[in-house]
Amino acid sequence: MTVKDIISAIETFAPPVYQESYDNCGLQVGDPAMSVTGVLISLDVTEAIVDEAISRGCNMIVVHHPLIFSGIKRLTGRTYVERIITKAIKADVAIFAAHTSLDNMMQGVNARIAEKLQLTHTRILAPKQGILYKLYTYAPLAIAGQVRDAMFAAGAGNISRYSECSFNTEGTGTFRAAADANPTLGQAGGERHTEAEIKIEVLVTAHNKNAVLAAMRASHTYEEVAYELIPLANEATEIGAGMVGNLPTPMQPQEALAFIKKQMKCDCIRHTTFTDRPISRVAVCGGSGSFLLRDAIAAGADIFITGDFKYHQFFDADGRIVIADIGHYESEQFTSEIFEDILKKNFPNFAILLSDLSTNPVKYFC
Repeated sequence: MTVKDIISAIETFAPPVYQESYDNCGLQVGDPAMSVTGVLISLDVTEAIVDEAISRGCNMIVVHHPLIFSGIKRLTGRTYVERIITKAIKADVAIFAAHTSLDNMMQGVNARIAEKLQLTHTRILAPKQGILYKLYTYAPLAIAGQVRDAMFAAGAGNISRYSECSFNTEGTGTFRAAADANPTLGQAGGERHTEAEIKIEVLVTAHNKNAVLAAMRASHTYEEVAYELIPLANEATEIGAGMVGNLPTPMQPQEALAFIKKQMKCDCIRHTTFTDRPISRVAVCGGSGSFLLRDAIAAGADIFITGDFKYHQFFDADGRIVIADIGHYESEQFTSEIFEDILKKNFPNFAILLSDLSTNPVKYFC
């Protein structure tokens, strides 16, 4: 088992192409080829977490929040980031982070919050755009099936809860092979060739388009495979920020806050004035979610649960929704469970441990 194997399992679930532009997902410290003795999972990495990893026989730490966001110009121990990096390097401990790439997954951070709150009929609150492509290719009738199957196996044709989706049109293709070509059909340097073909149309996403194109070429018999890959403006309903769903039973606002406090294991909740309606539809966003307030209102949510709202941002609720700020750490504390599920599924007989320490830098005096 290597660092690279652990990373591959996590990035298959949460492809790094879906991280936000400001983020720094990936291997922060360590050698991808290093053998792993055990993995310690935490929300953040601190000096205490590195010490815990060493004491528990783990030489890899998997976290949600990246340690490094900006350039490191020196390692003198002046800052906590420098000290953590130095400690990890000296102990030969690798550090890997999957942050907004995991936030943006349908089964990621917000799905885990929704699960804790028992929400039903959930969907992504703000689906991403610009990550879907329509792929068209053309194949002779005899091999169209194998080309289509190869593209499906590489991840093409997935639309929400449906897989192997395609549209197929029979038509006639023509080509004339140059004298130095090596055509499967027709004759090099000969006349124009006419062939009955099927036009295959499938949807691909940003993270699998290269694999699909490679599978298409490998399964095809033509020397030159004709295709078009066209960016779409469609929203990717399975990828994006936040989540919205329904409580099993509507609750009065105070009852809802008590339920949220219990389920999310938080010490207190900062909130806006209650509206005059019960809480039924719930929007959530792990971490700092104030940028999604308008989306939550547009989705008809009665309450928006997240962290890190600033004073003046609470006014933006404007009586249309209840903002419930439960804290950044509190909203993401169950993220470690996602990493644990991914790694135990892929490596069932390997040492995968959850940290015993809280890395929450915010303390409450109540």
